[in-house]
Amino acid sequence: MSKIHAAITAVNGYVPDYVLTNAELETMVDTSDEWITSRTGIKERRILKGEGLGTSDMAVHAVNGLLKKRGIDAKEIELIIFCTTTPDFTFPATANVLADKIGAINAWGYDLQAACSGFLFGLVTGASFVESGRHKKVLVVGGDKMSSIINYEDRTTCIIFGDGCGCALLEPNEEGLGVQDSILRTDGAGRNFLGMKGGGSVQPATHESIDAKLHYAHQEGPTVFKFAVTNMADVAAEIMERNNLTPNDVAWLVPHQANKRIIDATANRMGVTLDKVMINIERYGNTTNGTIPLCLWEWESRLKKGDNIVLAAFGGGFTWGSIYLKWAYDSN
Repeated sequence: MSKIHAAITAVNGYVPDYVLTNAELETMVDTSDEWITSRTGIKERRILKGEGLGTSDMAVHAVNGLLKKRGIDAKEIELIIFCTTTPDFTFPATANVLADKIGAINAWGYDLQAACSGFLFGLVTGASFVESGRHKKVLVVGGDKMSSIINYEDRTTCIIFGDGCGCALLEPNEEGLGVQDSILRTDGAGRNFLGMKGGGSVQPATHESIDAKLHYAHQEGPTVFKFAVTNMADVAAEIMERNNLTPNDVAWLVPHQANKRIIDATANRMGVTLDKVMINIERYGNTTNGTIPLCLWEWESRLKKGDNIVLAAFGGGFTWGSIYLKWAYDSN
């Protein structure tokens, strides 16, 4: 009997209509288009506008598009893993809210929180359910409404983040295609440098915590940059070495879109030329859990069955990791 791999069989994405440009940010904080572009590579980001709209609302658009593309009904989905840092609510899980909104009445699900590495952690977790034979259709969603936790008076964070959502369907594959290997890492000491101090059980919401702006994302940029450059690049190179992949063997690097300089460092460490790197940070900024699936969605038409693809990410807390997969289908 052939070994079962978990393969991505469909991807889709969604970004809101509103475009927040660097020029508009110049009117909000002490910054400039030149400063933002040179340090991050970001020109604009999308923002979800509208009363009462949350992360699940972006996911509805992304997932419904995926279901249509794959030609299946929401009732066929067995498990939803929703990777997000900005859930609709503390509870219930956004996965449950999404299931209700799309009519996935036969699915169970939960939220997975690993900051910007969440989609990788979710793919590996979802793949385990498929590889074990327990489920045949697992939906992994990565999305964030980062604008809901960004202080637009803090130029260290407000220039970086945007809103967006992407998703992937995992199904069994007996051709040797799909997820081949993964390396996932965490270091909780990073909570001091990138995270949100308020809103949890350590610091519940109070007038004082709100006045102190503890319910916004906090980042100590230089420390985070140094750690991300080293670890995201190293783990991407490590997964290549572990699977005897040369730069010529890699069809695509799909990096988390946090900073253009971090992306470049990762590609350089792998020996991969930039024409093999998926980059859309200039248009969307850092959508946290959404960056990697949004890249797969935008590049889907260029992916070919059997392509060797390396995914790499780094996130707050700290979390980081890499996945090696073989693409399972031709889009055209």
